[in-house]
Amino acid sequence: MTMKPLLLCLSCLLLVAANPAWADVSRDDAAAIAQRQTGGRVLSVERADRDGQAVWRVKVVTGQGEVKVIFIDVNTGRVG
Repeated sequence: MTMKPLLLCLSCLLLVAANPAWADVSRDDAAAIAQRQTGGRVLSVERADRDGQAVWRVKVVTGQGEVKVIFIDVNTGRVG
């Protein structure tokens, strides 16, 4: 194996290890978390920044008609 393909393979492995796909909560995951948390219907999901942390801002309407905004950490899925 020559040096260029080896370096390319190693570079790809480092990129994957540095940013694993399973570390981020998807938009759909955030919607499902907010729905379970509130029992409401999801109106919108937007990526936002809250106190320097990447979060999903999920707007839901409850069965009683109350609109709530739920913040979900992009990395952990924790509601905050």
